[in-house]
Amino acid sequence: MRDTPEIPQAYERALAGVGAATLAGLHALETGFRRLHPPQVLALREKLAPVQEQLVRDLETFHSSAPPPEELEAFHEALAAAAGTALGALERFCEDVPGAHPAAGVLASMEGHARAQELLYPLRLALPPLGRYFVEPVFHDRLEELDPPEPDGAGVGLHRTNKDEEDTRGGFSLYVPERFRADTAWPLVVALHGGYGNGRSFLWTWLREARGRGFLLLAPTSRGGTWAFQRSAEEATALTAMLDFVCERWNVDRERVLLTGLSDGATFSLLAGLAEAAPYTALAPVSGVLHPENLRLGNIARARGRRIYLTHGALDWVFPISAAHRTRDTLAEAGADLTFREIADLSHTYPREENARILRWFDPGLALPGDAD
Repeated sequence: MRDTPEIPQAYERALAGVGAATLAGLHALETGFRRLHPPQVLALREKLAPVQEQLVRDLETFHSSAPPPEELEAFHEALAAAAGTALGALERFCEDVPGAHPAAGVLASMEGHARAQELLYPLRLALPPLGRYFVEPVFHDRLEELDPPEPDGAGVGLHRTNKDEEDTRGGFSLYVPERFRADTAWPLVVALHGGYGNGRSFLWTWLREARGRGFLLLAPTSRGGTWAFQRSAEEATALTAMLDFVCERWNVDRERVLLTGLSDGATFSLLAGLAEAAPYTALAPVSGVLHPENLRLGNIARARGRRIYLTHGALDWVFPISAAHRTRDTLAEAGADLTFREIADLSHTYPREENARILRWFDPGLALPGDAD
């Protein structure tokens, strides 16, 4: 049995520093994305700037510190790559490019934020703070339960189609909790990204909850730059094929399948979720609207009795709250089993804190003590 490598104190301090600064950067970005509203962009940049500067200092120290033991070289390189990616995300959020629309930098920042998490996730077992980042606070003292030493088969963790391609359209990302067991049927959440996004990034909007509460998470990527509203039947068929693929390989409870999404993904979740023979048991669109194609396809009549949790921000500047009110009224008049949440401080962005409410509404078995009503 090999001895545990001796870690130089200077390296240990540098490791702790860059780890803490990287997580602080990810948390700060998450807060910035939640509060994102065009009039607030400059103020958000000012708040993120000190976090960015701290990560620059700690990453420089990490690179210049005593070299790690040979056994930690791969870990060192992986952490450095993740920290650098998180720094790039902060830089893109904070940079002011003359003539450029602020949204371009923010979208790139969101991509970087997701990529940094993707790089950090395999390191969670080596650094407990990372393990805690990828789960809700109630599970912080129960990390060993979430990563059993002998998982049930090789099909747990992160999966992605076409791994050699950076941004493949029409594929999907999938997360199967590490404590998954095939002798139990698990709920499934299908989460649709917003316009010009991708499932690989949007997956991280729900992974923390999936990991602790225990459900499979499927994040498809639209075949075009956004969801095909005018060819919704083809796109919906592709989504169903992805769902069937997952159900054939993992034990999914077909009576507990939630379809949700953000912005264009929310709008398309209503199109696909109200289609004839749709395989979803509940719908939870966030910051989307009822597309006119629903009328042409007869989807409104199929809304009767359907469980729908509609979330929208009062500050939404893409789909104004008045459009959400029309969607609410149309679905209510059609007889949908409707819950409507209007969030006063929400703009056109994702309210991560709403996941707990959505999950409790969708399946009380996924609720945690302390979840908000």
